[in-house]
Amino acid sequence: MDKVIVCIKGVPKPGTVKVDPETHTLKRESAELILNPMDRSALEMAMRLKDKYNCEVVVITMGPPNAVPLLREAYSLGADKMILLSDRLFAGSDTLATSRVLARAISNLKPFSLVLMGLKSIDGETAQVPPETASLLGLPSVTNVKQISVEGEKVIVVRETDYSEEEIEVDLPAVLSVTPYLDYYRPPSFKRMLEARKLDPLILSAQDLALPEELLGLKGSPTQVHSVFEKKIMERGEIWEGSPEELAKRLIDLLKEKEIFKN
Repeated sequence: MDKVIVCIKGVPKPGTVKVDPETHTLKRESAELILNPMDRSALEMAMRLKDKYNCEVVVITMGPPNAVPLLREAYSLGADKMILLSDRLFAGSDTLATSRVLARAISNLKPFSLVLMGLKSIDGETAQVPPETASLLGLPSVTNVKQISVEGEKVIVVRETDYSEEEIEVDLPAVLSVTPYLDYYRPPSFKRMLEARKLDPLILSAQDLALPEELLGLKGSPTQVHSVFEKKIMERGEIWEGSPEELAKRLIDLLKEKEIFKN
């Protein structure tokens, strides 16, 4: 067990989201970003592995420069190295284009034992990036993992299913997405919080990763958002007044009118 890579994502804080009217994608550079809550579980799992196996933890995020505080937050929780994948060519990437960037960056960090991610992001809810990244890397993938143990060149995980749990053994290296619900989350280290304020991540562009432009961003995304709209809630309630007998009769008449009561 030598190195664990954790992929995290910055998601827009509610109320700060702006949408590009032409591309229908989120303007992440103008939003206030917070750490995707499910990626917090992946970070906690990585720290537990570090405590147990004394492995190095490298945290990666793909996004605009305003994602740097999220990397520093990960450092305060115990990460050893920070990497920011940032380039205007990445803008508008769907899950496949995002996975291409992550897979290339991860492959440049070999050798490693595990890649951990949150199960899904709250701004996309697809849960596609972990298995897609694993496929591009040619590695086994397990989702919804709640426990991890390493024995030699194997990793044994317990994953949650819709109805129960199952134990799976796969070869290392592997890509695992972590359940959103762990029993404990450690607080950040105050000492590391102070250290993180003076640290900058390694920033890698599309050119650094030797990725062709046609595979990135909107050009490299086979799925695109057709439209974005704000859901509006309309209130259509009525307030009735009268005696209990009058209200009961009126309610029964209404139910009969709508054919909910047949008699």
